[in-house]
Amino acid sequence: MGNASTLHVGLDVDKDSIAVAYATEDGAVAPVPFGTIGTRQCDIDAKGLTCFVVAPSLIPRKPGDRVKTDTRDAVTLARLARSGDLTPVYVPAVPDEALRDLARAREDALHDLNAARFRLKALLLRNDVRYAGRANWGAEHLRWLARFVFPTPAQQIVFQEYVRTVTERTELLQRLEAELLEQAKTWRLSPVVEALQALRGVQFTVAITTIAELGDLTRFDTPRQLMSYLGLTPSEYSSGERRRLGGITKAGNRHARRVLIEAAKAYRHRAKVSEQIHARQEHLPTVIRDIAWRAQVRLCGRYRKLLARGKHPNTVAAAIARELAAFMWAIAKARPVPA
Repeated sequence: MGNASTLHVGLDVDKDSIAVAYATEDGAVAPVPFGTIGTRQCDIDAKGLTCFVVAPSLIPRKPGDRVKTDTRDAVTLARLARSGDLTPVYVPAVPDEALRDLARAREDALHDLNAARFRLKALLLRNDVRYAGRANWGAEHLRWLARFVFPTPAQQIVFQEYVRTVTERTELLQRLEAELLEQAKTWRLSPVVEALQALRGVQFTVAITTIAELGDLTRFDTPRQLMSYLGLTPSEYSSGERRRLGGITKAGNRHARRVLIEAAKAYRHRAKVSEQIHARQEHLPTVIRDIAWRAQVRLCGRYRKLLARGKHPNTVAAAIARELAAFMWAIAKARPVPA
């Protein structure tokens, strides 16, 4: 019988080509550039071999290395794969990635809507036009905008175009939210999305965004791994006996981190199962409702304690979001999904 050997292949992927290099198990032998191949499906056949994807930001690089070519990158990948210094990233399945694209489209539409509203309000403020009502962008506010007329034709044109943009962005957001709700019904991770809504502050959009971005939460072995992936753990600057903790690392997925921090602000009030939360929990197992209640008792109390200690509200929200992620992990463990 021949001796088994492992070949480590580095693939640097470009839009039009893939640079290839390989390295043997012998660490004394330098990786060898192989050439380039195409990027089409017919050009690549993994033959059932183990493959993983590495983000460029996670590839170790030497300080001062200012020469970058596809061939050099492929050689570097092959060498680091042999030494075990590459960290693979999670690659979602096609249906999961499709839901993530839809969730991100909704997030982009919301961002565009807020920007359009800001431009309209800035135009009114520059001309000292102020709305005297209570709620902006409600039915009464929209009727007030429809009645208002600027004194000059040029300003009126700008005003009407801004109002039209706000209306179009609002309708787009509504369409995407409706489609997201419809597509989620047949998604394999839909049971977890439903279960997460037992938590306070975690409505449908928060739950679907979190799961669409992170996938199956049980792929993390511990809640601490999930917190670290979300970038919600404190940064650290330590040397010798001196240990200094800084702000959160903000590494990992920013989309999920943003919605979790917004959800965490709901815990500034005392623990209570509202009518809306009760409706979301009605058809869920007792174990999930118990986890959600324990989350409320702990996080509501911790929110008030941190504020009483003089912590900034943004710091408090990040700390609560970190622990909220752990309760989400526990619910995902209690509500497994089919493979």
